[in-house]
Amino acid sequence: MEQQEFHTLLRFFKVLADETRLKILGILANRECSVEELAALLKLKEPTVSHHLAKLKELHLVNMRSLGNTHLYQLNNKALQSISKDIFSPNQMASLAVDVEGEAWERKVLKNFLEGDYLTNDHDVRLKDIPASRKKRLVILKWLADQFEMGVNYPESTVNDILKRYHLDYATLRRELIGCQLMQRENGVYWRLAKD
Repeated sequence: MEQQEFHTLLRFFKVLADETRLKILGILANRECSVEELAALLKLKEPTVSHHLAKLKELHLVNMRSLGNTHLYQLNNKALQSISKDIFSPNQMASLAVDVEGEAWERKVLKNFLEGDYLTNDHDVRLKDIPASRKKRLVILKWLADQFEMGVNYPESTVNDILKRYHLDYATLRRELIGCQLMQRENGVYWRLAKD
């Protein structure tokens, strides 16, 4: 989810995290009302209703039209549908947690399975064990793939030498990198594949 959409979503929830505003939207979904009518229906003062309407107008959830000296308000169905379609799709909602969930968990896996400072790409980093869990192993393999430059062809002996720096079972790691499609091999030459 892009930063602008994320802020729109936050504003949407903040604006609608108020019982009075939700009731106003419910009333306006059924009919047009003036501030005076809304105040009477909700048993509130007109300035309070105007304040709530201003918050709803910021997100374009209500439309206003003038009828003489009276301002009539109505729910903006198109804006509500647009927010629902653009921001509340399952993919968009799932994207809210991608960075938070994934990065923290991956850092924990790297910390548990690597000795040394893996963030500096120091050559003293060692892989304690190859994880038995497929999901954890993939985190380690992605980290290992990052040790190879994009666009560079490596002979098998160089791939072995690089992987030996991190673990003695370089052959298993090499096969896993190919199997997980993090690297490609042809005629004894290896290269790193672009991430999806």
